[in-house]
Amino acid sequence: MPGQTSPFGDRLRALRRAAGLTMEQLAESSGVSARAISNMERGHSRAPQARTLAALADGLGLDGDARAGLTAAAKEARFPSAAGRPRLCEPPRGVTDFVGRQAELEIVRHAAKHAVEGDELPPVLVVHGQPGLGKTALAVRAANELRDDFPDGCLYVDLRGVDATPLPAGEALLRLLRALGVRPDQVADSDDERSAHLRGMLRDRRCLLILDNAGSEAQVRPLLPAGGWCLVVVTSRRVLGGLEGVLRIALPPLAPEESAGLLRSIAVQAADPQTAPQVNRVTDLCGHLPLALRIAGTRLASRPQWSVGQLVDRLADAGRRLAALSAGDTGVATAFALSYAQLPAPTAQLFRRLAHVPAADFAAPLAAALIEAALPDAQDRLEDLVEVGLLQTEGVDRYRFHDLIRLYADERLHAEEPPDTRAQTTQWMNTWLLDTVVVAGRWYEPGYGRLPDGWAGLAPLATLEEADAWLRAEVDNWLPALRTEAAEGRHQRVADVAAATRWYSESTLRWRGWYEVRRMARAAANALPDRRQQAFHASLYAWTAVYLMGLYEEAAEVAIEAYRLAQSIGDLREQARALSSAGAAWLNTRDYDDALWAHRTGCELADGAGDHDLYVDHVVGVGYALQYLGRYDEAVGEFQRTLAELDRRPVAARPALTARAGAVYGVASSYDRAGRHEESLHAVERALPVLIENRDDDVVAFALVLRGKARAALGRPAEARADLTRALEMLADSLPSRLGDEAGAILPTLDGTGPALADGDLARALEVLADSLPDRVANEARATRAVLDGPDPA
Repeated sequence: MPGQTSPFGDRLRALRRAAGLTMEQLAESSGVSARAISNMERGHSRAPQARTLAALADGLGLDGDARAGLTAAAKEARFPSAAGRPRLCEPPRGVTDFVGRQAELEIVRHAAKHAVEGDELPPVLVVHGQPGLGKTALAVRAANELRDDFPDGCLYVDLRGVDATPLPAGEALLRLLRALGVRPDQVADSDDERSAHLRGMLRDRRCLLILDNAGSEAQVRPLLPAGGWCLVVVTSRRVLGGLEGVLRIALPPLAPEESAGLLRSIAVQAADPQTAPQVNRVTDLCGHLPLALRIAGTRLASRPQWSVGQLVDRLADAGRRLAALSAGDTGVATAFALSYAQLPAPTAQLFRRLAHVPAADFAAPLAAALIEAALPDAQDRLEDLVEVGLLQTEGVDRYRFHDLIRLYADERLHAEEPPDTRAQTTQWMNTWLLDTVVVAGRWYEPGYGRLPDGWAGLAPLATLEEADAWLRAEVDNWLPALRTEAAEGRHQRVADVAAATRWYSESTLRWRGWYEVRRMARAAANALPDRRQQAFHASLYAWTAVYLMGLYEEAAEVAIEAYRLAQSIGDLREQARALSSAGAAWLNTRDYDDALWAHRTGCELADGAGDHDLYVDHVVGVGYALQYLGRYDEAVGEFQRTLAELDRRPVAARPALTARAGAVYGVASSYDRAGRHEESLHAVERALPVLIENRDDDVVAFALVLRGKARAALGRPAEARADLTRALEMLADSLPSRLGDEAGAILPTLDGTGPALADGDLARALEVLADSLPDRVANEARATRAVLDGPDPA
């Protein structure tokens, strides 16, 4: 202890005298001050750091055994035996069934090694995350594992950061100083002096400090050592972003297998392998939160008559789940409540109202709409919620709740806000979402493609790309909003949303949600007195049934209904639009003559209405009807006429690109069906850049099939195999198609895994595949529709 001689001091004095040096002479030769040398020799300081020790050895001219002996004496003085460990501030008892966290423990181990070996500032780790993640358990586990590396003591202080009155820094300093052997009467009154005293005590020691449950940076800063061989582990629900030079460890929920392992270690019922599905269900319902899993496991273990399935039943009710996850004085909701109680009133309001959000994640503009605040204010409140561990960041600019915290937010919402306020907030949110959908969708509308004049909304929609990004990111929020509007009879709003997203849907054809949107819009339009809207939405629904769902017979029936409605009001444009969907449907049901009539009639109607966009669309349809009738040269002529009309007519950019893509692909597919492989190959090469620009991945894949077929027929199997393989990869998530089946049938003939087929055999095989296609498409479409409608009445 200070004031006494030490083995190191005695050895240093003996070596200095043996060298015939005074303290002043050793100071001159080593660069270490005479006062520092005097303090070491008299035991007033325990031992020098590594570079000071090396300077002293050099100044004494030591090498070999003499140098090693001085180093050993310094090490012993610096790190005395474990008998000197403090008895105060001992860490709490750890858990015997600790699971997981190996990656985080490895970070702590690495930091401990750095602390013991390095001469830099002692490392500080901040373990942060939402309530119930086991931050304290991790810190205590690390302390027990690393205890022998820190012989001067493992010091633990609970800073009570989420209590109504957190532990003052001065009190924490007092506890640590007393644990290090300082008598109460030697502790200074001011926090600054206590902090300096602690730093001085730790400078020559090898300690592990666990500062648990920190509430703020101000609590932590005075407790951090400035030197010595120490490691500091801070746990907090907050990120403690104001602390500099620290390593932060964001603690996530447990992995599913770790969660199951924890449950099995607590409750014997969960250890039965046959209960694995129920165990996995419990871990999901607990959100893989260690606190929730421990409570659930304890409830199960204390009721040996329960099965895991019975526990599942109790947790499955979302309204009762938080109540079920409590035991004695411990509960998940209780843990959340401590953080909630610290929130300022405006932030607490946002926390509650975020329970209104239908989707798992959301962005700041939606939060701003919920509380009718400016975007910067909402962003600040969201970051406050992240800081206290009640919200998680998702990617760059989105947020999400842990499932159990979401339940707690909903609990607070119903407890603190009356029903009429909740209903009004829901309506604000839905109105904002759907108004934003309309604005975003209009970016894709021919002849519009911009923001409305004077629009200043919360969401970033300044470009088409931003509009697309918002529509995709918020789809799981705006689609439920549309369902609510439909259920509550706001028919015009539902119809407006479907109309505004009409052109956008063509760039996102693989999203099956369009079928539900158009179905709701058709029902909404039928409840309105406007027959023009009824015709428009019936036609739009038919289009969706054709191009997205493959419900061709239904599509044709609804399209003709729309055609008759438009006839009754003399609307040429709506008649032409309805016949476009009817023609497409009939092409797929092999009613080619009907399809040819629909598209030729549509050409006349669109021309009469002055709708150039629809006109070129119908010319493309005429080409495909002729192609499927086997009139290939006439089909190519119609496709070429389309390209000429596009140069002649003022067609809007997006419809023009769609028609051009349909025409250039039609030329290639006509040559393919005619067996004119060389011409088909050249046509595909010219078509692909247009198809890629049009962003319809299915048609790009079909073009690759055509190119693969042509290359195979022209004796280029390796290139054909690459095309067909890539095409099948692209079509993996699409509806079954004739060309996809053709690619699958041809590939084995190229790679040696199946019998080689002669041209006639291949043609017959593909014909059989083509004949089976409509039933397979219809079956898949019916299965998809059943999810929305219930069982098929057929």
